[in-house]
Amino acid sequence: MTTLSLTAVNANVHSVHLADGSHVGNLKRIGALWKFKAVGYDAAGGVVPGGGPLTHLHNTPLTAPDAAELNAELGSIARDN
Repeated sequence: MTTLSLTAVNANVHSVHLADGSHVGNLKRIGALWKFKAVGYDAAGGVVPGGGPLTHLHNTPLTAPDAAELNAELGSIARDN
């Protein structure tokens, strides 16, 4: 089972990690809406915005930076891929 976790970066950004600690995106506040922004890394370690294993979930809206909501909304989709 994939369990996603959040780590606060600042008031408007929380990083999203897989159970193994891999960074797979950020939850960003855009106006009043929170959106998941997928992140991947290339072979040289450079950031690939919108990439990575959860690229298909990029821009998924959420109501708050809440781990339970994150897993309810993204976790089952993340597990399927």
